[in-house]
Order: sequence, then structure tokens, then C-alpha cells
Amino acid sequence: MRFPARLLTDDEEVLRAFRPHWKVLLPALGWAMLLAALSGVALAALPESWRWWSVVVAAALWLLVAVRSVVTWWSTSYVLTTERIVVRRGLLARTGTEIPLESITNVLFRQRAGERLLGYGDVLVESAGSQGQSRLENIPRPDAFQSEIYRARELRSLHFRGGGGGNGQPGAVRDVLAQLETLASLRERGHLTDEEFATQKRRVLAELPTSTSLDAEVSADEDGTAPGP
Repeated sequence: MRFPARLLTDDEEVLRAFRPHWKVLLPALGWAMLLAALSGVALAALPESWRWWSVVVAAALWLLVAVRSVVTWWSTSYVLTTERIVVRRGLLARTGTEIPLESITNVLFRQRAGERLLGYGDVLVESAGSQGQSRLENIPRPDAFQSEIYRARELRSLHFRGGGGGNGQPGAVRDVLAQLETLASLRERGHLTDEEFATQKRRVLAELPTSTSLDAEVSADEDGTAPGP
């Protein structure tokens, strides 16, 4: 699914957009199987003039009892961008929730045994301010989504800390080193691949006029050797 570009800010990018886990459709599937079985019995037992009416009645009943779960699945969307988490629900009457990444303080996920087998669960997003805790339900692979939120939040934090640009002052150098430490921690925890780490590292180092010497120092630290005089 695609998130409308007109709802994004100038520098905002969509990292992931998806609907709830297919588990939401299980009631519709269950009713379809039950009504199909009843229709088969009716076709065999009823007079010929009534047989196809039983199929029509079964289809109407399925629409009445199962369409709700289908509409719920289709009209619910979760979007993670470089700035926020967006939740949209509803087909005619719409509701929406937005959680800025910088306000997120903690992310938890919960899976029962059956949910783990099917690969879905709930994600609890705790944020500062009046919003408190938001529950995102029926999330596919909630553990992976938790990691994606943490990664997006940390990269958002790096963006804010590096927004002033480098000026060659010691404070700017310390800020860049702090950003590099955060990136290294994200890579060690598996939230960043080696390629993503290298890309973000180059971006951070480019903020300082002395990025070449700093890059050599960081590379030497990663190799476990001291840089030359």
C-alpha cells in the first residue's frame, strides 16, 4: 500500500506502510467456510426450485456477518516515516493518530503463544506528553517493527543533533563523536546494516571541516590501532 505523498512534509520519507495482519480476516474466512458447507447441504436436501435460493441466502448472510472484518482490514493502515508513526482507521468515518518520533520514550511488543505462531502481535508505543501510551494492534512481525521504530527514532535524533552543521569547534566535534557512537550502537544491536552505518557515518562526518582527520581517527579506533602522528 502507498501513503499519499501530499500528506508528507518536504523532507519526510515513508519507511514502511502496511495493513494489519491477515489474522483480521479469519472471521470472514470462517463464516465463508461455514456458509459454504450449509449451502452444500441445502443443495443436496432441498427441492430443485429452492437450491439456488439457498446459495443467494448464504451469500447475503456472509456479507452481513463477515464484511465488517474485511472493511476493518482494508481501511486500517500503519505508516512509519522518518518523522512520525501514522495510524489511519475507517472507511467513511475516518480517525487518525500521529506519534512524532522525537516524543517516543519506549516501544514494547506483546505476543501470545498463538500469535507468535501466526507471526503477529501488538506494539505499545509510549510517548511523552498527554498522548501517553498508544497500542498498535495486529502488527505483522511486531519485534521487527519495534526495531524499525527504534532505528527511525535514533536517526531522527541524529538529524536534530547535527542540524546546526559543523563549525570546527570542540563542541561540534564532541557532538559528531556522540552521533557516531549512537550509530555504532545501532549497528551492534542489529538496527543498522553495515551499508546503512557507512552511509550515515559519511553524512555525519561531512558536517565538519575536519571530517577527513576525524574519519581516520574513527577508522583507526574501529580497527583497534592508533592513528599515526
